[in-house]
Amino acid sequence: MLGDNLKSYLNLHFIVFIWGFTAVLGQLISLEALPLVWYRIAIAVSCLFVYFMITRRQMTSSTKSIGLFLLAGIVIAVHWLTFFGAIKASNVSVTLACISTGAFFASILEPIFYKRKVVWYEVVFGLIVILGLSIIFSVETQYLTGIVLGLISAFLSAVFSIINGKFAQKHDPGIITFYELLGGLLVLTIFLALSGGFTKEFFTVQSSDWLWLILLGSFCTAYAFLASVKVMKFLSPYTVMLTINLEPVYGILLAVLIFKDSEKMTPAFYIGALLILSTVILNGIVKNAKKTKVIKN
Repeated sequence: MLGDNLKSYLNLHFIVFIWGFTAVLGQLISLEALPLVWYRIAIAVSCLFVYFMITRRQMTSSTKSIGLFLLAGIVIAVHWLTFFGAIKASNVSVTLACISTGAFFASILEPIFYKRKVVWYEVVFGLIVILGLSIIFSVETQYLTGIVLGLISAFLSAVFSIINGKFAQKHDPGIITFYELLGGLLVLTIFLALSGGFTKEFFTVQSSDWLWLILLGSFCTAYAFLASVKVMKFLSPYTVMLTINLEPVYGILLAVLIFKDSEKMTPAFYIGALLILSTVILNGIVKNAKKTKVIKN
């Protein structure tokens, strides 16, 4: 079991590293956010479908459940649209710093969705997050559009996580993801069809973009999701959560290494980003300590 845990922990870090690389791919791909997301989801859905066929896993669920999964797919589609839109409007570092606020939004939404009381330390951490954001806003005014899109994306990621938390209590994660991605693909396809977005230019993709898109849709989306579900069988939710919080760190470091000067920010930006990331990690530590105390008692 120890071997499985160590292997799963290393695999989880690799998966989080892949997720951090997703933002870098968004910058490398020359497509705008809408076609980028459409191609990403189309490739991911195709890969998952092939996976289900090869493994002969069932893809069925109740009509009501599938309908809910498809609707949830709209949230993930808009989340990715605003995420890549933020990257195009600013850069990887600014976008990932904003995405780190997802845990803050989740702390606000969870009491509403799960009908629980607001916890005092979450309010304190929320105030620190707001302080970190205010610092970033004050020094990176040229990236205002990217910051706003990044915050919207973070909010939607929190909504999506809470929705999936409820789904995962009763349904298979693989089935949930397949139909959510399919729902996202359907709504984007309908929008593009009605708005005349399926033009010749839409389907004219550079060779280098195809390489990055296939990597994004297959490896960074379909594979990363399926692998993350597998490692969760051997690791505690606390370990998984804390490790996933390293995604912005990996992403920002990769962006600085690859894009160099275009990703170098002011010292005040890194102070604000560090405040946000620190609260996310501290929130996880406090939650785990309280949970451990309850179990011991």
